[in-house]
Amino acid sequence: MAIWKLHNNGVLGPTDVVKPDERLTWGKTIGLGAQHVVAMFGATFVFPLLMGLNPQLAVMMSGVATLIFLVVVKNKVPSYLGSSASFVGVATAIYAQGGKPDSVSGAMFWCGVGLFIVGLIIHFMGSGVIHKALPPAVTGAVVMLIGFNLAPVVAKTYWPQDQWIALIVMVVVICLSVGLRGFAGRIAIFLSLIIGYILSWVADLLFGPRSMVADDGTITQALRVDWTKVAQADWIGLPPVTDLANWQYGSADNVVGFHLPDFNFAFALIAIPVLIALIAENTGHVKAVAEMTDTNLDAYMGRALGADGVTSMLATFAGAGPTTTYAENIGVMASSRVYSTAAYAVASVVAILFGFSPKFGAIISATPGGVLGGITVVLYGMIGLLGAKIWKENQVDFGNPLNLVPVAAGIIIGIGDVSIHFTEDFTLGGIALGTIVTVVMYHIARAFAPKEMVESAEGAVLIVDAPGAYESGSIPAVGGPTKKARAQK
Repeated sequence: MAIWKLHNNGVLGPTDVVKPDERLTWGKTIGLGAQHVVAMFGATFVFPLLMGLNPQLAVMMSGVATLIFLVVVKNKVPSYLGSSASFVGVATAIYAQGGKPDSVSGAMFWCGVGLFIVGLIIHFMGSGVIHKALPPAVTGAVVMLIGFNLAPVVAKTYWPQDQWIALIVMVVVICLSVGLRGFAGRIAIFLSLIIGYILSWVADLLFGPRSMVADDGTITQALRVDWTKVAQADWIGLPPVTDLANWQYGSADNVVGFHLPDFNFAFALIAIPVLIALIAENTGHVKAVAEMTDTNLDAYMGRALGADGVTSMLATFAGAGPTTTYAENIGVMASSRVYSTAAYAVASVVAILFGFSPKFGAIISATPGGVLGGITVVLYGMIGLLGAKIWKENQVDFGNPLNLVPVAAGIIIGIGDVSIHFTEDFTLGGIALGTIVTVVMYHIARAFAPKEMVESAEGAVLIVDAPGAYESGSIPAVGGPTKKARAQK
């Protein structure tokens, strides 16, 4: 028995809708699969790059993860699983505390475990349990502090490497995001990276190497675009196996690839809060797909989250970053009205093939720091503002002290990187402490609040729009998915 039925003998009429269990001719399906690869491509390699991980390995594992996801959801939920933006702050915080890539992988592994458990809970008990534990005021706050906690990374790490290139790329990102329409607007970050790459190369030709000041005050000269490792990389082969013995954060000689995770409790606490953002993101995407396909997918909500958890565990165990469902690809489906999971299977195979090219990985890893500075100054802010978007769409009332007070405390702790030192080896702060304060204090305050205050705070419903901005940082294009998924608490 065929996995996909042939839609209308392979003919696609102007008003036809291709269902998840259908496909067009294989030629057309391959073309649609290639379009999905382009949609996910920019974000899937940018975020590992920002996390100090291997983009070649990340793209490969995204293909593997998507195939597993399609099997688990029985081809009912068309979606692509790529690198998640939510963990950039986690990686940065872990490196700041002396961690290495295996520490990052180990911490993020537990988020996959948590997402798998949440998937089981939703599958057997329904989504109401999660919405009650994480109301919109709390979810929005956690997403906001995750994004804004990254501001010092831009100011201290990326921007100073080449401030003028960073400024120009920032302007390009903003102009392309609001100026382009349709699919091009959805890959504004990817296009900006290419433009910034070219600008950096031109700057090397016109102005020569840039000066770099080390922490000890030593000044060295270095080209913005250095393709030494690109020339040395093979066209075909697997990502390298990482030797972490002499690994140093920020070193140009770092070679990150396959590696086993190292489990550290303190680092795990930094990563676990991101689970809240992933739950909101995944449920929102499934709801968006359900509305576009006019299909009730509630029965597959738990499967989708559980599958994302399993694939995140697999990806981090191999040394890549966790995965998440991609709104960019949902946008592609909305514009084409082709919801065939066969196109996603093709995209997965293409991504895996990309993962067998070290040359490709070396080109991505050579992205100039100034280019990343211009991209991240916009991207990190947009991640944070997604929290405000959740508040607005759920009509969270900050005139109610129950919503205002605990959230206010948690956000300042998260953004300001406030910390509590328990022992010489264990410190809780930043994203982890901010999330704990927001969630725990909200429910403690709820227990003390008068009945009318609690009822007022619970007046909103959870609304998660299909966030075309979250993974790639591109602003949703005109004509993209606009329906909101509502789940009554």
